[in-house]
Amino acid sequence: MPAVTRAVAILRMLSRSETPLGVQAIARALGIVPSTCLHILRALVAEEMLMVDPATKRYALASGVVALARGMLRNDPFSNLAQPVLDRLAAEYGTTAIGVEAARLDHIVVLALARPSQALRLQVDVGSRYPALISATGRCIAAFGGHPWPEMERRFHMLRWEDPPSLEQWRADIEATRQSGYAVDEGRYIAGVTVVAAPVMLRGRVSHSIVLVGVSEQLRRQGLTEVGTALRKEAADLSQRLQGL
Repeated sequence: MPAVTRAVAILRMLSRSETPLGVQAIARALGIVPSTCLHILRALVAEEMLMVDPATKRYALASGVVALARGMLRNDPFSNLAQPVLDRLAAEYGTTAIGVEAARLDHIVVLALARPSQALRLQVDVGSRYPALISATGRCIAAFGGHPWPEMERRFHMLRWEDPPSLEQWRADIEATRQSGYAVDEGRYIAGVTVVAAPVMLRGRVSHSIVLVGVSEQLRRQGLTEVGTALRKEAADLSQRLQGL
C-alpha cells in the first residue's frame, strides 16, 4: 500500500530531523509528488501523528506518536521482563544497560533502558535506532540470527565505526561470539567506550539483546569475561521466560 509506506517514511524522516520540515523539503527528500505529500501530511495531522506550524507551514511529530509508542511498550513482553534486569545490571556495574529489538538486519531499536546516577551519558533513548550489525549487538545478530553471509557482508561494508575492523577480524569476532554466547566491542564503535551484549533467543534465533555500555577502563577493571558471562546468563533466563509466554 503506497500511501501507508509513504506515511511511514514521512514519520521516520521527521523523527530523525532536528527541525520541523516543509512540504517541499519532505517531498524532495522522499521522492514523493508534492501534492501527494501534502495530502498524506494533512491526514497525519488529522490523526494527531503530526503537528503543523500555521505560520511556517512546517511539520513535526505530534503527541499521537508518543501515545502509540507507550501503548506498544506497555504491552511488549520483552520490555516488561527486561526492565528489572536492566535496572539491576546498571546498578551492579555502574553502566548504562539497554534492551534492544534485534530480529532484523536493517536496524536495532532500543525498547528499554536503565542508567545509574554516575553512568556515562550517551545519546541513547527508548526508540533510538542503530544499524543492526554495528558493535557488540551486531555480532550477536550475525552469530545467532541465521542470516546469509553474503547479505551480512554487504551490509558490513556500509557500517560506520570509530575504529573499523577488517572483514576478516569481524568474521573472527562473530565466531568468538558464537562460542562464548556474548560479544564485546572495545572501542571499535565509539573510541574509549566498551559495549558488551548477549542475545535473547526466540525459536532458535536472536530476537532481542541486552547490552551494557560503559567507559572501557571501568568495564576492563570489572572483568570483561565476568560481565559477559553475567549478561549471557541473564539473556538465557529472559529467553526461557519469553518462550514460556
